[in-house]
Amino acid sequence: MASTAINDSGEPRTEAGWWNSKTMKRFRRNPLAIVGAFILIAFIVVGMFAPLYTTPNRACLRDIGVSASTVDDTRNPTKAAFWKLMVAAPFPASPYYNCYTIPRSSFSPVPESAASSETVLGTTSGGYDIYYGLIWGIRTAFFLGVSVVSFGLIVGIIVGSLAGYFGGWVDNVLMRFTDVILAVPNLVIAMVIVTVLGANIVNVMVAIAVVQWTTYARILRGDILQIKQQDFVDGARALGARGPGITFRHILPNSLGSLVIVASLDIGAVVLTAAALSFLGLGVPLGFADWGQMINFARNWILGPPGNPWA
Repeated sequence: MASTAINDSGEPRTEAGWWNSKTMKRFRRNPLAIVGAFILIAFIVVGMFAPLYTTPNRACLRDIGVSASTVDDTRNPTKAAFWKLMVAAPFPASPYYNCYTIPRSSFSPVPESAASSETVLGTTSGGYDIYYGLIWGIRTAFFLGVSVVSFGLIVGIIVGSLAGYFGGWVDNVLMRFTDVILAVPNLVIAMVIVTVLGANIVNVMVAIAVVQWTTYARILRGDILQIKQQDFVDGARALGARGPGITFRHILPNSLGSLVIVASLDIGAVVLTAAALSFLGLGVPLGFADWGQMINFARNWILGPPGNPWA
C-alpha cells in the first residue's frame, strides 16, 4: 500500500510500495524473469515438501521411527516423522541420511516402465525408482549449491578484502596463489580431490569449494581497489578511521553488490559441476538421490534395444 509523505516544498508526496517500486516494475516487464522465478519457486516447493510426494525406503523409515503400518505419518504435518523428513540433510553425519537413498523395486539390470515396476516413472538399471531420485535430487542440488557458494563467498571475501585493502606484497602473494588455482580447470581439480578423498557428498562439496572462492576473491579485490580511492573513504581517514574500521564500515559494504549477483548465478554452475562428477562415477555413492547419478543410470539405455520403454 502506498504511503503519503511531505516533500521539501510542503506538498504531499506519494511513495510507492515494494510492488510498484522501480525494481518490481522492471521485473514485471521481463517475461523471462517471471518464468524463471516461477520455475525456481516450483523447484523450491517440490524439494522442500518432498516427503508429501514420495515414500522413503525402509532404512529411512527405521531411522525416523516409522513402521509399515504407520508409514502415512510421513505425509502428515502433525506427526514428528514428517518434520524429521523435512529437516533431513544429505550429509553422512545426519541421522536421516538414509532418506536420500533411492528405493529399489528390483535388481534387474534392465530399466522397467512405470506399468511393469508399479512406480510413477519407472526404474533405472538396478531397479532404482526414477521418481524418488528426481524429487529428492532437488534437495541434494539445493544443499550442494547453497553450501558450496556460501563457503566460497566467505573465503573469497576474506582473501579479496586482504588483497584489495593492503595491496603490496600481501596482494601479490594472495593473487598469485589465486592465479595458480585458476590456471587449472575447476572440474579437473575437483576430480583429483574426490578421487583422493573418496566418493561422498561432503568430499564433492569440498572439492568444488576449494576452487569456487577464487572468482569471488578476484571480483571483490577489483571492487575494493576502485572504491578505496573514493572521496568518502578519504573523508573517513581524515576523521580518524583506520584499517578494519574503514574496511568493514565503508569499503566492504559498498563492494559486495556485484559479488552477490555473481554468487547467485554460480549456484546453478555448482550443481552442474556436482552432477558431472556423479555422472563420471566420482560423486555421490551408488543409489544416492542425485541428478548426475540419475543420468549415469540412463546413459547406457538412451539408444537401447527394441522393447526398452525409453528407446
